[in-house]
Amino acid sequence: MIIKLTDPEQAGDIFAHWDETIIWSCLQNIMGDIYAVYNGKSQETPGSAMAFLGDFCFLAGVPSRELVMFRPDGCGPYIIMVPQNDGWAQLIWDCHRDNAKRITRYAIKKELDVFDKEKLHRAVSSLRPGFSLKMMDEELYHLCRSREWSRDLVSQYADYEMYRKLGIGVVALKNGQPVSGASSYATYRGGIEIEIDTKEEYRRKGLAYACGAKLILECLEQNLYPSWDAHNMWSVALAEKLGYHYDHEYTAFELYTDESAPIFAWDVLNSYK
Repeated sequence: MIIKLTDPEQAGDIFAHWDETIIWSCLQNIMGDIYAVYNGKSQETPGSAMAFLGDFCFLAGVPSRELVMFRPDGCGPYIIMVPQNDGWAQLIWDCHRDNAKRITRYAIKKELDVFDKEKLHRAVSSLRPGFSLKMMDEELYHLCRSREWSRDLVSQYADYEMYRKLGIGVVALKNGQPVSGASSYATYRGGIEIEIDTKEEYRRKGLAYACGAKLILECLEQNLYPSWDAHNMWSVALAEKLGYHYDHEYTAFELYTDESAPIFAWDVLNSYK
């Protein structure tokens, strides 16, 4: 039986040494949820667990078909499943091969004091004429949430009040309208997970670079760590340009639960991450 943990830290040992900030958000009971299966006699330590937040679900412990087939409350038609090991990966593929796509994602090192603030300020100043940067406020929150290309900048925060308390973001504007942004996808103690999105017709204009630099500077000012995880090599390149260092690649699965969906997530999200 799958149980939603009221004390997520019960699953802490299962996720130990997995440096994913989305998992930390769930374990710290700040955002997201932990679901668990108790495989043995102990009701204190689960045998298998799922950390679920937004489009991501991380699976750890003893591979469980029940968890792999489970759809948590709030789960949309698309999800990225991340296995802890090959056993989980094989089980995901066995259960969902007809509507899953195996992908490679790229972990970025979490290093303190690696950012060159002068370089980041120059990146912010590189913004082309005609564009401006503005910190996320209530009006921009609702604008971003209402548009498909920018929704992920704020969508994991149920309302603006939650975003105001937990989130942080910057938006590039053209004629007063959002065209690019960098924001917190999730929040954990002492940091955020960065999300960067740019409207399709405004890509390759340095907007993501300027927005990312501004967000990193704001995080450093507030003693928050701006964590980065890359969906593809373009995202890796942008991260490195901003001062991060590549760590390692890992396997994940893009999964559609709606069989009518014609294309996979990268085509839908139009995101750097």
